[in-house]
Amino acid sequence: MDLLNTLVDKGLRRELPTRDEALAVLATSDDDVLDVVAAAGKVRRQWFGRRVKLNYLVNLKSGLCPEDCSYCSQRLGSKADILKYTWLKPDEASQAAAAGLAGGAKRVCLVASGRGPTDRDVDRVSDTIKAIKDRHENVEVCACLGLLSDGQAERLREAGADAYNHNLNTSEGTYGDITTTHTYADRVDTVEKAHAAGLSACSGLIAGMGESDEDLVDVVYALRELDPDSIPVNFLIPFEGTPLAKEWNLTPQRCLRILAMVRFVCPDAEVRIAGGREVHLRTMQPLALHLANSIFLGDYLTSEGQAGKADLDMIADAGFEVEGAGEVTLPEHRVSAGGGCGSHAEAGCGSHAEAGCGSHESAGCGSHEGGAVCGSASVAPAASAEKPADARTDLVAVRRRGAGTDLAPNA
Repeated sequence: MDLLNTLVDKGLRRELPTRDEALAVLATSDDDVLDVVAAAGKVRRQWFGRRVKLNYLVNLKSGLCPEDCSYCSQRLGSKADILKYTWLKPDEASQAAAAGLAGGAKRVCLVASGRGPTDRDVDRVSDTIKAIKDRHENVEVCACLGLLSDGQAERLREAGADAYNHNLNTSEGTYGDITTTHTYADRVDTVEKAHAAGLSACSGLIAGMGESDEDLVDVVYALRELDPDSIPVNFLIPFEGTPLAKEWNLTPQRCLRILAMVRFVCPDAEVRIAGGREVHLRTMQPLALHLANSIFLGDYLTSEGQAGKADLDMIADAGFEVEGAGEVTLPEHRVSAGGGCGSHAEAGCGSHAEAGCGSHESAGCGSHEGGAVCGSASVAPAASAEKPADARTDLVAVRRRGAGTDLAPNA
């Protein structure tokens, strides 16, 4: 296929595809999905070999968020039956992080629900970072605390944070349809604050909210312009009790095409499969490793993920290897350009590349979970969207173990 040959050539040279080329990837048929994966896989291997970086989430404060992100189980007015607790103490968070690190994670992502941290919250998180790094000197720590005020990114950096995550989630054009409590520009501002403070920026998206192909391309091109080291790709987890509970718009093939498009547009950035991979990729998760070079190990913020051992077995069976603590994540040209953590392995960050929260289980509001943005009104499905897959509500399991509980975590 001429399109794929062109995209591989551009990816190997770090040349930006045209918008039409990016849209064409999303428009390919299910019959061509293996060809798409094979092509994007060449670009992934060029910059990241067969390494898979493992990241581990610690939900420092769960639920009761004042933001109205439509996708999020922690949102204002959410009826989802999730764990709710206030700030973990530093030693509690450190113990939770230790489980993920023992499972092979090299980055710990510290996430807290809310619009953004107070100065007292920054102090709390700073104490938590110290507690973790006192026990695990070379671990990378990424914070995901929502919108940052002036000076807070610098304080987190001084406390030892390597990266900061804040997702754009969706395109600027549709952002107002899914959140009412903050703006797209607020999100961009926080990513820029993290960059300016010397933190490795992590920013990504949420797919599956009913957005169009054009919206997906818009947000990925916006991310390329912001140039984060790490791009988490979340797939909406349609939690019962949230406005987007009925948005089951993804198939495994659709997810693979989205990941491939992100890889072609951002060939040398860390692409992480974040929230929703077990729900939407299902048995096709191993194919996604040919596109993304990073995943979360174990559970997410408010939902349970695949068993940690199953993650490790999947990586090995697919012919990949877990990235070691001493390995540098990002390609040399990004490191030499000052790309933060991905950069210098000995700096502790190993790779500033990911940033955490990508997370909020899914991206979200500065934090939140499933996916996409904050807001109350759901996005109307695009006319070009594929026929939704059957709802697999059985795959959405609320987290009942790990941080905030007396049960051992999944790692």
